[in-house]
Amino acid sequence: MENRLVNEELKARFKKIKLLLLDVDGVLTDGRIIYDSRGRDSKFFDVHDGLGVYILRKFGIKTILVTAKSSKTLKHRARDMRVCEIFATFPKSAILGRILKKYKVTKDEVCFVGDDLVDLAIMRKVGLPVAVANASGPIIEAALYITRHSGGRGAVREVADLILKSQDKWKDVLDFYEA
Repeated sequence: MENRLVNEELKARFKKIKLLLLDVDGVLTDGRIIYDSRGRDSKFFDVHDGLGVYILRKFGIKTILVTAKSSKTLKHRARDMRVCEIFATFPKSAILGRILKKYKVTKDEVCFVGDDLVDLAIMRKVGLPVAVANASGPIIEAALYITRHSGGRGAVREVADLILKSQDKWKDVLDFYEA
């Protein structure tokens, strides 16, 4: 899979990012949802993705979850990662104007990571649309960057690291964790 922009153009896009929007199922999770006999759901989250979101927040980049379906499981994980908000809405693009206004950012300062058709409209409206490696065909086509990692398997961490490195914050991250 080829990324749509050459390295310098892509780095310039990542450098502008002030707000990361993430789909949940298939991006923060591997897409599996397990229901117990009482109908409660369980999801698999990658600890590296969670730390990536946490580090972004620590270094000035906010994260918002934009999902078509919320759950108690998600609310617990979001709190652990220190995300700013969760929006459970469809179509997802309907919330973008409100987010831009509330967080005082332009569409060029927003990155959205998605994996399936419910993400297509919002991906087409942000400055940096990203698809996870195992995303559906239309999402891959709409993306300017395609992660090497699959959803729920380090894709979000990959994006977080790229943002921090492009913004010359990586040394500060390493210094923080070496203290």
